[in-house]
Amino acid sequence: MEWHHPLPRSRGGRVVVPLHPICHRTIHATLTNADLAHAYVQASALRVQPAIARFLAWISDKPPDFHAPTRQAPTRRRR
Repeated sequence: MEWHHPLPRSRGGRVVVPLHPICHRTIHATLTNADLAHAYVQASALRVQPAIARFLAWISDKPPDFHAPTRQAPTRRRR
């Protein structure tokens, strides 16, 4: 498990939630901290974000100890 700040620390977040490493890396490879702070602080909103929803559908039948390389989304913009 890794710890994820739903509201990024760079935006004042202090609360952490446990996440599987591959899920945590996918979130940060897909969305910027600004995106997370603006629209995806709630887990329910994050789950329906199109790229994250596709990832969750893909990973849902994998074993708990599954790991794979995480690639950065081609549309992610650095700010």
